[in-house]
Amino acid sequence: MTTYRELVNALRMVAPDRSRPVVVHASLPALGEIAGGVETVVGALLTTYDTVVVPVFTYKTMLVPEVGPPDNSITYGSGTAQNALAEFFHPDLPADESMGAFSETLRRLPQARRSTHPILSFAGVNADPILQAQTIEEPLAPLRILTERGGFVLLMGVDHTQNVSIHLAEKLAGRRQFIRWALTRRGVVECPNFPGCSHGFEAIASRLAGTTRWVPIGADKIQALPLRELVQTARRMIEENPLALCCDRGDCECCRAIREPINM
Repeated sequence: MTTYRELVNALRMVAPDRSRPVVVHASLPALGEIAGGVETVVGALLTTYDTVVVPVFTYKTMLVPEVGPPDNSITYGSGTAQNALAEFFHPDLPADESMGAFSETLRRLPQARRSTHPILSFAGVNADPILQAQTIEEPLAPLRILTERGGFVLLMGVDHTQNVSIHLAEKLAGRRQFIRWALTRRGVVECPNFPGCSHGFEAIASRLAGTTRWVPIGADKIQALPLRELVQTARRMIEENPLALCCDRGDCECCRAIREPINM
């Protein structure tokens, strides 16, 4: 069983400068049994770092319209069931279950704040300027600010397929972005510059070996990477090969939309 002290020690080993902000992706089941559960993980991070940010995305707000712009990696008119179950975005809407218990637990802390994007919101502690940078037009702005401030990404029991910061590199490299729609109390909101698929992102791991710090913890490991180097590396990969980091799933509409113009 992993203890609070072991977590704090591991975090200090991989990213020792507490003044640098961190964006965290965590899977507690992958780490194994932790004394005190998710609250221990959140407490260890807030003890170790001054500023902690997590994604708290809310896919349950998304709608699929009947028609829309072409080449948008979406099958229009296919969302009858999804649309019927869609929920209005509001500041207290829980994070999607795919975000894990860690993101939702941090979001619910009294001292935490949340950005207002109806699908791609982030939450954080001591992160107000980072969160306030996000707009509908620039959903990845919190990651841009974290990068500019010399921040780190922490992967706790997950790999790069969960590393949303790579989406920032895609945008900077000029990769196609998409449009999605969300249900809000102000009506249906169009959300441009929506990122694509992340299932191929683990291919970057070997290119980052020299800048990745990691320590074993429980049943898995914690990895820490400086965001600036991560984004620069991913951007170079895409500029060198426009299909880099795309997945190989035949049913992936996002990666197909990226491939088709290149293969024509």
